[in-house]
Amino acid sequence: MVLNSVISKLSGKLVVLASASPRRQEILRNAGLRFEVVPSWFKETLDKGLFKAPHGYAVETAKQKALEVARRMPLKHLKTPDIVIGADTIVTVDGMILEKPVDKHDAYRMLSSLSGKEHSVFTGVAIVLCHEKQNEEVDYQLVEFYEETKVKFADLSENLLWEYINSGEPMDKAGGYGIQALGGMLVEYVHGDFLNVVGFPLNHFCKQLDIIYNRCTSSSDQESLSFFLSHNGTQTTTILTEPLPNLPAQSRHNSSAKHNPSSSLRPNSPPVSPPEHTQKSPSASPTHEVKRNSSESEVGESSLMLVNSLSKHTDEREAQPRDSENATLPLMTSRGQHEDSGLKKEHLQRVIELMDGFKASKALFTASKMCVFDLLQSRPGLDAAQVAQEIKASVKGTECLLEACVSLGLLKSKERTFQKPAYENTDLASCFLRSDAPFSLQGYIHHCNDTVWPLFSHLESAVRDGTNQHEKAFGKKSKDMFQDTFYNSHSVKLRFMNAMDSIAKVTGKAVATAFDLSSFKTACDLGGCTGAMAYEFTKAHPQLSVTVFDLPAVIEMSEHFHPLCTDNRVSFVAGDFFKDELPKADLYILARILHDWPDDKVHLLLSKIATACTPGCAVFIAETMLDGQTPYSALQSLNMLAQTEGTERTESQYADLLSKHGFGGTRVVHTTNFLDAFIAFKI
Repeated sequence: MVLNSVISKLSGKLVVLASASPRRQEILRNAGLRFEVVPSWFKETLDKGLFKAPHGYAVETAKQKALEVARRMPLKHLKTPDIVIGADTIVTVDGMILEKPVDKHDAYRMLSSLSGKEHSVFTGVAIVLCHEKQNEEVDYQLVEFYEETKVKFADLSENLLWEYINSGEPMDKAGGYGIQALGGMLVEYVHGDFLNVVGFPLNHFCKQLDIIYNRCTSSSDQESLSFFLSHNGTQTTTILTEPLPNLPAQSRHNSSAKHNPSSSLRPNSPPVSPPEHTQKSPSASPTHEVKRNSSESEVGESSLMLVNSLSKHTDEREAQPRDSENATLPLMTSRGQHEDSGLKKEHLQRVIELMDGFKASKALFTASKMCVFDLLQSRPGLDAAQVAQEIKASVKGTECLLEACVSLGLLKSKERTFQKPAYENTDLASCFLRSDAPFSLQGYIHHCNDTVWPLFSHLESAVRDGTNQHEKAFGKKSKDMFQDTFYNSHSVKLRFMNAMDSIAKVTGKAVATAFDLSSFKTACDLGGCTGAMAYEFTKAHPQLSVTVFDLPAVIEMSEHFHPLCTDNRVSFVAGDFFKDELPKADLYILARILHDWPDDKVHLLLSKIATACTPGCAVFIAETMLDGQTPYSALQSLNMLAQTEGTERTESQYADLLSKHGFGGTRVVHTTNFLDAFIAFKI
């Protein structure tokens, strides 16, 4: 594919898609393009009567979408993109532009007008190339084109029309149908680019990138680039904006664009040779005013594990450094200027991401602590002032927090006519961040905010001393903190149990299904806390009964966490596994237990387990294994340094500890979740 020849040149560049359309995202991702999604706030209310041909309307809308995002990102997102892609798809029939239907009756009007007829699908595309200069000006070079595809519908019966409309598919599709899904049954033939009908002309887009990055060798030959693009049905314009850092925020938003014909592509852009493809000539049918539906619907993030989802967001976002005056610090402004000195933009931005990582964490913690996600789950569509009133915070501070959560992919915002943006949870937030979600991590998030965060603020001392930092962080020794957690403070104990319950619910299934445990009939979950992990084991293994063995102070509160349909194969016994006799079982489960203790304590516990075991019994360990040193496991190891007397360990270290107590035949499964699974059998 043509895109393969330019993909290496896009590597390290911040490519942005100014569209929330899941179909456009899928097309570009399947082509191997890595990009960030920043939906445009442009209100699509252009007067269709002002355009001589339908494609002009689509191209202009795409251009305004892309330019809005390109100009907003340095201000709202604190980073300047390299490339912004805007697109708009319309359907035309009988001289009328059809966009997204506003309701079922509008969908019926559109689809019945297409029945038995050939119509045109136009997608306008705008590529904005953003060039930062040494004086912190930004040049925006705009490349525009469009694609037309002819589609013929079969004669549609009333029953078929309403069956399709009632499926709900037409409501977010231009022309009221999606050819890639159920709408494909309405189509007799397609002449042209099929993906153009889906929402994005990939083939034409790839050829434009080929022209821009592979065929233009003269860095100053703007006329050459314009010539070849125009012969491909493409227009190119260069716009120069004022230096952003020297303007107040409101002025930056309103700064007028200036045409600058002398501006060119990036200094190392190559010259162009004439392309083979020629754009189809669009029909010049008149356009009629049709009310545009609201901007493209937000696409929900995939409900993946939070640790993976947030990692993905972090990997795909690039941050630009800011000084104390909120002025943009100079980054690499032209490719080639710093590359000769060996300084790579992607390396610098990676360091900036790491430096700013604590800000993202604290934004998440604060929004969770202030119940923002719960509020927006029950009342989606509130603006910043309404949220501020509910959480009893300042409007200014709330707006900053909400926008930060939008940039992190935790919330989404929709522009409303003559009103401030309305905020909603993303799928990620609905799945993991609201308190009543089945896989809610709210308890663990609060634990990180109230316990882990203060300890990590003393990490330098932990590294120097090699000891936990409870006394510096909380003014108490670790043994006193333990006493408070499990005996003295009801609120601290509840917070800790909530945290453990959160992790167990999210990780439990992956851990419980890591091995075939069909040979075991009874299990004892040592330090099983709320029983969340035990319930996952009984769900995964119908023959298994599990006893949760934990401190009396924990057991007395565990009933608050039991599921509504209590599994009678899970029972609870109070005791101290270092002092008391352990319940008899075929399998002993240690989930997030051994990392809390130094080797001498671990040996004491394993010795008690070995005494209770007979040959064929097993120990099941669920911990973060250090093998491979992933960022999560390595940071978890630092966390244990600051927080406890224990440590994270490697697979071989666990195997060595167990071998001293007569356990062997070890097996390990890396679940790609928070916890890995390790099993060893009594010999």
